[in-house]
Amino acid sequence: MVAACGSGGDSPTSPGSRAVDLGVSSGRYTGSGVEVNVTGSALADVGGAVLVESIAGVFLVSRTTGDTFSAIDAVCSHQSCTVTGADGSAYVCPCHGSRYDRNGRVLNGPATAALRKFPTTFASNVVTIVL
Repeated sequence: MVAACGSGGDSPTSPGSRAVDLGVSSGRYTGSGVEVNVTGSALADVGGAVLVESIAGVFLVSRTTGDTFSAIDAVCSHQSCTVTGADGSAYVCPCHGSRYDRNGRVLNGPATAALRKFPTTFASNVVTIVL
């Protein structure tokens, strides 16, 4: 589910960018959060990241330590494209190449605003994005 971006002459990749598409995981909306099973996904390993799709929204989730995760909004703050790729520990927007760190802070524009970060909990191999 990649949103179309407005017309513009910007390149979708930065010089030297090697963005690869993230794996996609389904999230289950619970009314107060989105649950994601980490078993069998890139989230099973520290440093792994996935794009989580749910009826509550689209999120970028990464495993930062054995039992902690980072969850941020996957909608680029530049022109609302869905961020679907990563280059090392940076998330990369496919439309104009904006780059964000795992906490949603802008590393390179054209985006100027950070992505919204959500708290998470983890138990029984399920990470919950708290909404």
